[in-house]
Amino acid sequence: MTLKDLHHDNSAKDLVCFSHLRWDFVYQRPQHLMGRFGKQRRVFFIEEPIFHDGVPSWLFSSVEEGVVRCVPKLPEKADRQKDNELIRQLMEDFAERWDCHECIQWFYTPMMLGWADGLNAAAVVYDCMDELSKFRFAPPELVELERQLFRKADLVFTGGHSLYEAKREQHRSVHEFPSSIEASHFRQALFDHDETAEQAELPRPRIGFAGVIDERIDLDLIAGAADLRPDWNFIMIGPVVKIEHESLPQRPNIHYLGMKNYRELPRYFAGWDVGMMPFALNESTRFISPTKTPEYLAAGLPVVSTAITDVVRPYGEMGLVEIASDAAEFIAAAERALAQDKVERLRLVDLFLAERSWDHTARQMNRLINRAANGALKSPVVRDRESVRGVSVAA
Repeated sequence: MTLKDLHHDNSAKDLVCFSHLRWDFVYQRPQHLMGRFGKQRRVFFIEEPIFHDGVPSWLFSSVEEGVVRCVPKLPEKADRQKDNELIRQLMEDFAERWDCHECIQWFYTPMMLGWADGLNAAAVVYDCMDELSKFRFAPPELVELERQLFRKADLVFTGGHSLYEAKREQHRSVHEFPSSIEASHFRQALFDHDETAEQAELPRPRIGFAGVIDERIDLDLIAGAADLRPDWNFIMIGPVVKIEHESLPQRPNIHYLGMKNYRELPRYFAGWDVGMMPFALNESTRFISPTKTPEYLAAGLPVVSTAITDVVRPYGEMGLVEIASDAAEFIAAAERALAQDKVERLRLVDLFLAERSWDHTARQMNRLINRAANGALKSPVVRDRESVRGVSVAA
């Protein structure tokens, strides 16, 4: 791949995104945003390294219009303590190869902060979509690196209201951008009557979850709910990460279908009766704002969730999501969900999601990025905050 393979609008700064999540992992916030930014500016999606029997090099691939996936390839037998230095050297090669010397630096993790040392930043953005320091196996240096990233950043975006409240006093320009939705994509579930082979033989009702299956999932709740309703089928879609497969509850009516492509999800959702979010209430879920909430709703599904703060407020308070705290409450909430008036629910959902599209979010972010790149947000003074169409931003 060469420079000529990628459109280059000289009026828009390149964006270099440093992500701990791989592009081909679960399709979520990074992919939605970078795919949209790539229509306006060159986007380079830098991932964590892979290891091979060779010298340090790059693996480049085009993943969407205007977006290049960039994976550092490091020697497998090298000293792992030197990885960051090797990647910094690779970043210098990257800048020359792609003629990328001044760019928007966008971080999803503070752990990659040092990788950008050789790049000249037009602006620095920290899109804080999770409180990563609370996750299992989080590196101990992450907290200090986040402090450094706050000092360097021109803009901080948060993936939900809880994170916004936690971060707003730590930086002069913090902006709340909750989980958004590509509603038209998930609306397909309302009209798709072609059952997937994996679900076709499963009796209804079917209660489904789609997302990463890790320490944030309340496995005991799922097992308890399955035991209370052996005639219901519980479907789990997504990769198993950071927990052992052996820890997953095994019941005849719990079905693990593995990871599915983003494009396939509406078809699976079409075969469900309720969308569930069985999150454990622990440190790792304290600040999450699940993307699945608006996706289930847009697909026409009633939703049951545990009491995640960013789900209770606003979805629970508006009556869009049923809230439960244990297996018995979960079953009762699912029964209420199954009895809901679908027409009225969809009317409320359409009103709520009207201005929560990824297109809208990307436009709002892009406006702030351009202001930052032009020096409009460089003042160290904390500015008054205003509300732009329901999204809290700093003026």
